[in-house]
Amino acid sequence: MSVIKVAILGFGTVGEGVYRTIQSHAQEFTAVLGKKVEVVAILVKNIQKERNIREDVLLTTNFQEILRLPQLDVVIEAIVDKEPTFTYLKQAIGKGCHIITANKEMFAHHGKELLDLAKENGVSVGYEATVAGGIPVIQTLRQLLNINRVSQIQGILNGTSNFILSEMREKKQSFAESLRQAQAKGYAEADPTNDIEGFDAFYKAMILSRIAFGEEPDWQTVERQGITAITSELIEAAEKLKLRFKHVASISKEDEQIIASVKPILVGDENPFYHVEGAENAVNVHSDIVGRITLQGPGAGMYPTASAMIEDLVYVCQSKLNSRQNIKKTADWRGQIRKQKDYWLLQGFVEKTKHPEITWLDEVTDSIFIIEAGKEDLKGLLGRQPEICYFQILGDENLPILNKPTATVI
Repeated sequence: MSVIKVAILGFGTVGEGVYRTIQSHAQEFTAVLGKKVEVVAILVKNIQKERNIREDVLLTTNFQEILRLPQLDVVIEAIVDKEPTFTYLKQAIGKGCHIITANKEMFAHHGKELLDLAKENGVSVGYEATVAGGIPVIQTLRQLLNINRVSQIQGILNGTSNFILSEMREKKQSFAESLRQAQAKGYAEADPTNDIEGFDAFYKAMILSRIAFGEEPDWQTVERQGITAITSELIEAAEKLKLRFKHVASISKEDEQIIASVKPILVGDENPFYHVEGAENAVNVHSDIVGRITLQGPGAGMYPTASAMIEDLVYVCQSKLNSRQNIKKTADWRGQIRKQKDYWLLQGFVEKTKHPEITWLDEVTDSIFIIEAGKEDLKGLLGRQPEICYFQILGDENLPILNKPTATVI
């Protein structure tokens, strides 16, 4: 029986999960691929560290040793940072290897170049694990994009931020206390900036944009807000309105323009994100035929991420060159028309009489308000009072305050 020979770059949580899964699911690989899958090399930082790895596996700190192997079919990358990862994967493609990565920052910056290089060399790129861990959102989009026209993708793409917001609400904790708990559980790094300031979700959103629309927005135009401005007072005010804060990435195509944002929003219990708690991720896709579908599951960890990479291993081994990896829709189609007005929760002191263009719906506390306003009117308010915090409310038709008979404009 022929053998598919695999190298794993990195043997941390994810790399080890991939190795263990290949060992434990050998029969399943053979049944699906008709070939045996064998790990022949692993790149590590510390060659002296004890690891439970077969003796016939090449263990090395030098990637060039791996490239010199007489047969190498797939390189699975499970390390961090843009470099030397990008260089390693380019070299692997040049050798004629399929590549699989979980590195969302590197792939957001260099994914197009890797995909183009793979096309030139007749190999495939697997990158399911770059977005939403164990949720098969990329494979789902590949299937939807056969005929469906995707108009919008929204997602809770960072489990750390979602965990912090859940803990703040459920345990009545401060942001700082919830962050410390996330770090203690291993959800957040010692430096949590990428997670809590929205960079991690931003990189994932850019990857999804390229899959769904064949292009990305100008990165400088993407509104990116983290969750650090959300206080216990805001969480409590939202609860009074039966709303929950969620950190959501949104990408849509409107009049041939890609619109993207990563920011905290408020959702009611009719929204699929309302019940996505803890370190879970969820992705909602809106397309013209199937309508809205929501995928939910674990966003990180050894086996959820390993699962995505293992499915990619099957994908790249079964695929010849996949021409749909850089899809751009050419159909004459326009996205959804943006609503003229939205509902917002504001925090801060505002003189209502100076803003007649805004409808003031409710005063939740002395400094927290519900308003109805167009985005341009809101920008005008914020231009005059930049210290105000604001959060969009999704699912406004079910907002309790708007459905109360006693609701009045104040």
